[in-house]
Amino acid sequence: MKVAADGKKKFTLLTTAPAAASGIPTVTELNAGKDISCAVLDSDANWTNTASDRFNEKAACQKGNSQALGASNYDTALTFLREYLEAGGADVTGEDSGYEAVRVKGTTSWIYLRESDKDSTEPWAVGDIIDLGGEVVSDAPMRVNNDGNLKRRIEFLPQNMIVEEAVLAGA
Repeated sequence: MKVAADGKKKFTLLTTAPAAASGIPTVTELNAGKDISCAVLDSDANWTNTASDRFNEKAACQKGNSQALGASNYDTALTFLREYLEAGGADVTGEDSGYEAVRVKGTTSWIYLRESDKDSTEPWAVGDIIDLGGEVVSDAPMRVNNDGNLKRRIEFLPQNMIVEEAVLAGA
């Protein structure tokens, strides 16, 4: 069965590293993290692996080039929809808390994406696949076209990423 992508991306932000040496978070860690799915603009969310570094490495006896794969590369940037309180000021404990957690250049966080048949509002479960996630460092927020809502785009520098890994059980 094919599934429409609409409302199926779940982004979760952790402010502390997962306990497992593998970097794969547990279901408890993910569900305790900040669900930033409703705070991120879907139309320009870049959270994907890109072409790996490549280099020519052929044996002397080969005709034509032979390439080998090098380091993995990623395109990681999110635009945050800013949220403010009725009384004024940013909603730092609510919908704006994800942006507040990464808005300072050089901040380390751990962000994970699940993209599946589940709605983004559904909690993480053991065995869910983390499409891409891991340790990232935020660059300075960029002011983008503020037609509509106020927004800030942040590019992230990937540090230790995991691709297509299952969420672990445990507390």
